[in-house]
Amino acid sequence: MESVSFRQMKDGKKEEYEMLHKIEADFATLLPDRILGCLRALENSLGGYQIDRLQHSLQTATRAENDGADEEMIVAALIHDLGDELAPYNHSQYAASIIRPYVRPEVTWVINYHGLFQNFYYVHFFGGDPNERDFYKDHPYYQSCVNFCEAWDQASFDPDYPTFPLEHFEPMVRRIFTRPAFDPRYVGDERMGVSPERSVA
Repeated sequence: MESVSFRQMKDGKKEEYEMLHKIEADFATLLPDRILGCLRALENSLGGYQIDRLQHSLQTATRAENDGADEEMIVAALIHDLGDELAPYNHSQYAASIIRPYVRPEVTWVINYHGLFQNFYYVHFFGGDPNERDFYKDHPYYQSCVNFCEAWDQASFDPDYPTFPLEHFEPMVRRIFTRPAFDPRYVGDERMGVSPERSVA
């Protein structure tokens, strides 16, 4: 495999960065496969519930679809807990960062804050404030996140709920995650106050 000659990025040449850009672009086309692989791995993730994390993710997405959610929100519901493996204390932000380049700001915001909003259902058992989410009550996406948690996320631990398999959602995953990253047609101009990374390292 061809590689650059530099050992420090500041020494790189234009043609080397052009080569790296092409490699990165090709690698990005396989993102849907990696997303689907990470979802399958949730089958052996965090335990203790009546269903595994994959089934929880599938059930959340199934409920979203059954309620008429659009494809962006359905896919977001599917991947909302992907961070459980590597970011157990900020899994919401992890998942939001994955989907952010491909969907409208509302979807990213809901996924980014769903963990905080989920606290409403149980954090009082540990001395926490279940209404901490109300800090955002004047935000335009507040109610969307309340609805996401109430109708889909917190409800999706039911082993008897008819749930679509991962294969049902695969075409949606492929459509969303093969969009051009940060395309204004999908993400608009709002980027949560953060500039997108332009990574080659």
